[in-house]
Amino acid sequence: MNRRRFLGSCIALAAVAALSEPAAAVTFAPQRMSVRVVGKGPDVVLVHGLAAGRGVWNGTVAALPGYRYHLVQIGGFAGAPVGANDRGRVASGVADEIARYIHATGLRKPAVIGHSMGGIIALMLASRYPDLPGRVMVVDMVPAPARVVGLSQWAARPIARFLGHEILGADRLRQQMKSIVGRFGSSNWLGSNSNGSVVGRSIEELMAVDLTADLPRIHAPLTVAYACPEPLKLSRPRIDRFYAQAYSRRLGTRLVPIARSGHMIMFDQPALFRAEVKRFLG
Repeated sequence: MNRRRFLGSCIALAAVAALSEPAAAVTFAPQRMSVRVVGKGPDVVLVHGLAAGRGVWNGTVAALPGYRYHLVQIGGFAGAPVGANDRGRVASGVADEIARYIHATGLRKPAVIGHSMGGIIALMLASRYPDLPGRVMVVDMVPAPARVVGLSQWAARPIARFLGHEILGADRLRQQMKSIVGRFGSSNWLGSNSNGSVVGRSIEELMAVDLTADLPRIHAPLTVAYACPEPLKLSRPRIDRFYAQAYSRRLGTRLVPIARSGHMIMFDQPALFRAEVKRFLG
């Protein structure tokens, strides 16, 4: 065998070896989150809210077997390592990382369910990568989170900046933030061992974001479950109109009110919530 033919054979063998390399040798290591996989069946990605942990889904997962659940844990929340969430926009970064996770693990049209801040992440994922999710469920969140606290996007920005950089950095004032944090996730964030900087920047991001114009880009069927507390601060028709208007740019969105529930619907009305998740998953 001459030298040229020998080199050609080596190149060919190297190409075959590369093509036959196990898929596990090329891995994706998330920097902003971790994922725990539970069960077998169709794939479902679950994303928790602000200052919460993936444990909020435990009851739902246990009650609805027959699916392969991918439980996301956002870095910096509930004691999880901060990772790359030590800088930049948290929700936006996590949404992009979930998209990479879906690609890397070969998931085919998984269902995606996000609660509160996780709902914003689900909307970001579905509008940026419309061909990835098979269906999307948002739990108690609107595309412009500032409206939840009665502010416009523009009015909320300077307030959010102050909250993110000043108040949440001061231990003595953190207790006063429980009600605001509770609008986007877990009000027990002080007991959840969540990183104050990650929480603060997440609030700043959420209060400034408005995904309303992005809603028409979502191709997947979209369900929105929202809480109707009792006693009501607003009348039930006003709550219904609020959500209908918030999602009016996305025709065909299925709106599901959950009566006598607070923000943590999976805890306040577990039976109703699980029934709606089961219906959503088909």
